[in-house]
Amino acid sequence: TFSALGAPTTTVIGDTGTLADSSDVRQASQTTASIPDVLTCGTMHAVTIGWSDQVASETSLSDFALTVAGTTIGADFVMSRAAAVLGAAGGGKVAIEGLSINGLPIAVTGATNQVVLIPGGRVVINEQQSTTSNALHVVIDGVADVIVGSATAGIQ
Repeated sequence: TFSALGAPTTTVIGDTGTLADSSDVRQASQTTASIPDVLTCGTMHAVTIGWSDQVASETSLSDFALTVAGTTIGADFVMSRAAAVLGAAGGGKVAIEGLSINGLPIAVTGATNQVVLIPGGRVVINEQQSTTSNALHVVIDGVADVIVGSATAGIQ
C-alpha cells in the first residue's frame, strides 16, 4: 500500500480480497510490478486460505526497490504471514533477506516493530498488529506512508 500524503491515493498491488466463505482459497500473483519513480519489484504472490476454524494469509515479493522522498529501500526477498484461529489471538511473522537503505545493509533482528530511523521518518520492520503482519512500514512524516508485504487474517 502506498499513500502520498497531501495527494490522497492508495495503490495496492497483489491483493487477494476477502474470502467468500470459510473453505475458500484466493491467490494473486504477478511476475513484475511497478509504480513509476516509486516502486519496482520482481515476482509477487499473495494467498489466503480459509478453513472452518482458521484463516492463514501470506504475501511475498522479490527484488524490490522503493524510493520515497530521496530514500531508497530495497530487499532481495520480503514475506509476511498472518494466521487467525477461532477463539484465539492471531499472530504473524515476517522474513526479509538482503534489506538495505540507501545502499547500506540493514540487520533484521527478528524483533517485533524494529525501528530504523531515516531522513524525515522511519522504517518499521516486522510490524505486528492484532490481525495484520507488515514486513516493512515506511513513514516519511507528512509526506508518505508506505507498507510493503502486508498479510491480514481474521475469523469470526
